[in-house]
Amino acid sequence: MRSLLFLLILMFVLQQARAQEFIPLWPEGKMPNSKGLVLKDSIVNERIHQVGVPGMYAFITSKEENKGSAVVICPGGGYERLAYNISGFQLAKWFNTIGINAFVLNYRLPNSRDLKERHLGPLQDAQRAMRVIRANAATWKIDPERVGVQGSSAGGHLASTLGTLTDDVSAIGDALDKESFKPDFMILVSPVINLDTYAHAGSKRNLLGEKPSKKLVEKFSTEKQVTAATPPAFLVHAFNDKSVNVRNSLLFYEALLDKNIPSSLHVFPQGGHAIALRNNPGSTNIWTSICELWLHEMGFTPDLEKK
Repeated sequence: MRSLLFLLILMFVLQQARAQEFIPLWPEGKMPNSKGLVLKDSIVNERIHQVGVPGMYAFITSKEENKGSAVVICPGGGYERLAYNISGFQLAKWFNTIGINAFVLNYRLPNSRDLKERHLGPLQDAQRAMRVIRANAATWKIDPERVGVQGSSAGGHLASTLGTLTDDVSAIGDALDKESFKPDFMILVSPVINLDTYAHAGSKRNLLGEKPSKKLVEKFSTEKQVTAATPPAFLVHAFNDKSVNVRNSLLFYEALLDKNIPSSLHVFPQGGHAIALRNNPGSTNIWTSICELWLHEMGFTPDLEKK
């Protein structure tokens, strides 16, 4: 009996270790947009303030529950820090419960001393993450046409940037360049979208600098970059969000609507700028249930074959 209990505990520990494997994004010496500085991760109060090695934490579903889909999670933090637990790991565990493989992105922050062009660092890492997943799709039993992106707050801006901008800023001349970096769906929670009239001042400043050009502001106002080729999106926002104006989600949804892209928008009365996985006020707490149904309805989480 003791041997069986030990075996079960060992299997659980191994599964947990496997579920949170850290995967670096770039080969040594090949990271684009880098000055070559050696930096270390700086973590304070479950927030990453400096990223030394860009990569992603892999949360792989069990073989029995795997629905063949995957999502890259971009944690929020105003492009100043990464709230990797509340808007990263916790969401990854939830995605696993609905059969989706999740990868929490540890992306370079624009204030990094190592970046040559601050506004490109996060997007380069996000594009590379998509390519790494598709290059390993067979190993992880993932359909390369069902790989999406999720982001909260400034992470939502990065996710929407990944879904709208078509410039390839992550090619480094290796085999992964042939893989697509375009997500197949977007899940945006309290997202920063507009960097002009309704901008979140901190996110805008951290990403684009103190006095960005009008051209750069327009390019990274992602509602202006939506085309007929933009993937569908599921958007969640709170009416009483005092940090990121709800019009950010409205503008993005309107742009999707104009291009006839089937998407879903949910604005709840409460939640502020703290919509989390659980323990949200009032009706906001059902957003994950609606999201799960949307993913299934859109064909991203097909029914498992009965054995």
